[in-house]
Amino acid sequence: MLPTDSPTGRRRPLRPIFGFAVALAVAGCSLFSSPPTPSPLPSATRTPRPTPVESPTSGLGTFTIAASMNTSRVGATATLLSDGEVLIAGGTSGGQKLASAELFVPRSGTFISTGAMTVPRAGHNATLLPNGNVLLTGGSGDNSAEVYNSSNGTFTRTGALVDAFEQRTAISLGDGRVLVAGGSLGGQFASNTEIYFSENGKFSRGRYLIEARANARAVPLPDGRILIIGGDQGVSGRYANILNSVEFFNPSTGRFTAAASMRDARTHFAAVLLQDGRVLVMGGLNLTVPYGILKSAEIYDPGTARWSVAGSMSEGRSDFTAAVLDDGRVLVAGGGDRSAEMFDPKTGTFESIALMNMPRERQTATLLKDTRVLLTGGSEDPAAEFFNP
Repeated sequence: MLPTDSPTGRRRPLRPIFGFAVALAVAGCSLFSSPPTPSPLPSATRTPRPTPVESPTSGLGTFTIAASMNTSRVGATATLLSDGEVLIAGGTSGGQKLASAELFVPRSGTFISTGAMTVPRAGHNATLLPNGNVLLTGGSGDNSAEVYNSSNGTFTRTGALVDAFEQRTAISLGDGRVLVAGGSLGGQFASNTEIYFSENGKFSRGRYLIEARANARAVPLPDGRILIIGGDQGVSGRYANILNSVEFFNPSTGRFTAAASMRDARTHFAAVLLQDGRVLVMGGLNLTVPYGILKSAEIYDPGTARWSVAGSMSEGRSDFTAAVLDDGRVLVAGGGDRSAEMFDPKTGTFESIALMNMPRERQTATLLKDTRVLLTGGSEDPAAEFFNP
């Protein structure tokens, strides 16, 4: 078990930040997952956006309708398995949490049912393990965790989490361990972390984050460290606090250290590792901008340990998806409407592309082994679609 950072050597309690409310107190701003990183906060009514106009730059790629899932899902997870199939688990349908799961099978282009989770989950985390199985945590209202066995299509309980927080961040450390960090519970926000050990199926308490945070994003850096970015300590109410702070986690020492802060505070945003080792973050909620939704983007460069401005999206987005394509570009899609755009790391610019076939929010986007991107959920319509580069 990793030692605590408490001066007394005892478990440090949650940092109480009261006055949390689950709806953003900015007119017309919608809330979110998680993760990919993923949150179960309910959505308020978003101020209607103008109807997107089909882009004249549709040569950058097209969206085509795929098969339909067995059920509609919002706030589900999608995990690319080693055999190229995609595990889609949980979410909500008609406002109810789901325990069901299904697989997208590329060779047939269809969705098939697989085993059900042991409890319904939405806004949870799904983390691919080195052995090809998938660890599922959170989104259930308790401290249960389970593992999907990709060889036989079943879910089984694994060791219980130390803490039953929601809106946490989970990321594989690449050696069979998984870091689970931060979160919230009953209006309090946590700096607590824990480590899952896949060889024995148990969680052990880790060191504390420098700052309590929920809805953060975690991105692995080429040197093995994890960059933990932004998040919030509530998004409305007297003690709301959206964060621009960033910290490193070093898997070899188990310690957290401060990193340079972002220019903009963000929660419910997207973050991806670019092919050149830099980290792109974009969009999200921020109380200081119109409607509370950011258009801005910025890039962290591990070589300089600094953030720099990376252009601006065509519109503000929260609870959307970003997927790095095989050629290094980044597909950005959804967040409440049909619009999509492409970020080119070579030019540092965003360009609008063809529209999706339906509005999506809290959807999933998975890069398949054939270079297409599969988009599922984020709508009460179960239809999936492909982005074809």
